Amino acid sequence: MLSRLPVLLCPVCRQDLQPVGDGGTGRVRALACRERHSFDAARQGYFNLLVGKGTAFESDTAEMVAARAAFLDAGHYRPLAEALARAAEPALNGPAPTVLDSGTGTGHYLRAVLDYLDDHLKHREHGDGADGVAAVGLDISKFALRRAAKLNPEAINLVGDVWQPLPLPDAAVDVVTVVFAPRSPAEFARVLKPTGRLIVVTPRAGHLGEIASRAGMLGIDPGKDERLADALAGRFSPLSTQDIDVDLSLSPEDVANLALMGPAGHHTDRATLTERLAGLPQTTRVSARFRISIFVPSEIPAP
Repeated sequence: MLSRLPVLLCPVCRQDLQPVGDGGTGRVRALACRERHSFDAARQGYFNLLVGKGTAFESDTAEMVAARAAFLDAGHYRPLAEALARAAEPALNGPAPTVLDSGTGTGHYLRAVLDYLDDHLKHREHGDGADGVAAVGLDISKFALRRAAKLNPEAINLVGDVWQPLPLPDAAVDVVTVVFAPRSPAEFARVLKPTGRLIVVTPRAGHLGEIASRAGMLGIDPGKDERLADALAGRFSPLSTQDIDVDLSLSPEDVANLALMGPAGHHTDRATLTERLAGLPQTTRVSARFRISIFVPSEIPAP
């Protein structure tokens, strides 16, 4: 059940989408606009707002999503999720805040944000903790959204393409989180409030360096930070950065899941990885290196 439905826009006509209830259950059966465009809830609870030709981007497969869920559910990246939640909280402690998790995947990081708010904001004078937050999870993978909708039933989980107009009004969002996912600076700037935050998580040099080559994972572009700053320039100004280092002890299965859950998963499968990783010790020490970058909207947005 949704705690608070954010204002959503129809991807066809850009009119407001209104929830259509399902009897007395309190569940949203569909989203519909006054032009009679309607989007039914999938059986798993998410909504598909891709229209026309859909998306040209390759979405994560069921196998990739299963690997991600297994790895994250094991708690390996919990320090990162907790740090992300702490970074989001200052912009979500006002009345009726809204958070957009763009590239939400299985919803793991959005869950961390909502849990943190529930723990830390429920006694604030202005609201009732996470119950007052409108949360949106966006991803192009229906396999990921099936899991996200189950993990975050109080959020609205949408299949959508970040490179198309986001189904949200101007200046409607307090925080946009982007964890290892594509970024659309123009759309993020449009939907964020002037007081909002864009929080981007990227890998740093040395991330998973002990296993990356053997597992067929992509290396870290040394110019990644500069490219991020250049892409956001004119629309966003940097506020702060935080580096998170996590020392992992991984089984061969963990290493396989880690490889399958990322971009390498589009080009390999578990059987191939199992063969490639044969001979790994029972436990492999791996260094995870992250950077959390916080940006705020520029006073004069780019045209």
